Amino acid sequence: MVRRCSADRYREHLFGPGSGPRTAHQAPASLIPPEDAILTTQAPSQLWTAALGRLQLEVPRANFETLLKGTQALRFDGDCLVIGTESAFAATWLEERLAATISRAVERIAGQPIAVQFEVIADADGPALDAPRDNYSERPVRSSNGSGGSSGERDSQFGSLFLNPRYTFDEFVVGPSNELAHAAATRAAADPGRVYNPLYLYAGVGLGKTHLLQAIGNELTSRGMHIIYVSSERFTNDYIRSIQDGTTEQFRAFYRGADALLMDDIQFIAGKAQTQEGFFHTFNELHMGAKQVVVTGDEPARQSLLEERIQSRLEGGLVVDIQPPDYETRTAILREKSKSLQTQLPEDVLNIIASRSFSNVRELEGALNRIVAYAHMTNAPVTEDIARKALGDLLTTRQEIPMTPSTVIKAVSEQFGMDPETIKGPRRTKEVSLARHVAMYLLRETSSLSSPQVGLALGGRDHSTVLYAQKKMEQLVETDPELRSVIATIRQRLANQPR
Repeated sequence: MVRRCSADRYREHLFGPGSGPRTAHQAPASLIPPEDAILTTQAPSQLWTAALGRLQLEVPRANFETLLKGTQALRFDGDCLVIGTESAFAATWLEERLAATISRAVERIAGQPIAVQFEVIADADGPALDAPRDNYSERPVRSSNGSGGSSGERDSQFGSLFLNPRYTFDEFVVGPSNELAHAAATRAAADPGRVYNPLYLYAGVGLGKTHLLQAIGNELTSRGMHIIYVSSERFTNDYIRSIQDGTTEQFRAFYRGADALLMDDIQFIAGKAQTQEGFFHTFNELHMGAKQVVVTGDEPARQSLLEERIQSRLEGGLVVDIQPPDYETRTAILREKSKSLQTQLPEDVLNIIASRSFSNVRELEGALNRIVAYAHMTNAPVTEDIARKALGDLLTTRQEIPMTPSTVIKAVSEQFGMDPETIKGPRRTKEVSLARHVAMYLLRETSSLSSPQVGLALGGRDHSTVLYAQKKMEQLVETDPELRSVIATIRQRLANQPR
């Protein structure tokens, strides 16, 4: 599937179907290149990497993780930057919902209007070739029949995701915020099934839990062990397919025949009773057979929405969290990442980036990528001045400090002109419900509260109500400019709160 981009479509991306140019979106005349300008002199991969750093701050987390994280810049095609996606769904969704946001981000990095088009690259016999960088690479996990590579995948309807060979223990930058998790992962890989079994690593987005999970997988694979590495989504799809196709015995044989099971982002099976049932029995079989189980999630097991029996199993092993990196660790990470970009950064530039308390490593990498891409596109050396120009708004953004529930609810109530108790109360009028949903959305975004805790702060509501509100608001924010403006105003109100 290929989505072509024309000048008319580009205008629609920016200004909406059938509408004329809007001043707020239009680039300054000085930035508009002549009609015969050639964009292919710029590196599409560097441009897109820098744009992703910006988009990570502008797009809701769930949308970025699901739709953008695995994308790749393929090439320039006339006046368009061609972005590779892993599925037709992702291409359609990005084109219909996020094309304008993406185009603006690319334009700001490039300093000139560049349209985007989305192209699905898939092998006729296998999965998408441009699969997510965090989950796939050239190096496959051994399949159930003991063979490696895509041929093993095609012999079975079930299969492991591919390990990224860059995700090793040697490439993981260790600091006070992650040293316990690193030590536990290293030990589990050295003596699988005997110590720290199960091992549960939890952290926020972009703090390295997937890196450590795949590092364990790479270490065990290098020793000839049969491992299965899956996302919770892949496990869910396999389990449902086995029930639909009547192949549950093959499912059991595949998953329970591994020497180690590595599952990423287990929180996404919460609320899926059948999938949790399948995981529970798979876990028990592997654990009783002294097979290693390593799982990652985004919150402590006891605070998750998983069934109590699964929480209990995870807590029966070793539970370790990963915190955001401190200044020294951020500096060390930047040095390592700059080596991979083959760029030597001066100490003052490293200090500019590391001094800002990024909430995760991906944001840190995004800032670095922006600087390197900006310097490359302006044909300038990486200096302190170039770094400040490239980061721009990131340097003026207030440090992200978790908000208390009362602070967020008060800011929402002031915006909607109602009492905080009304938002927390039983009234369900359209206006009150909207204010309540906005409060839930912002509490999950700006505080360190879990879904059950957010529900408790808003009058003791069920966690499923919070999850519903969050998903609904993420969709509305993309399609409703007025609501987007309201939420931006509340964020600004919160940013001005004394800390």
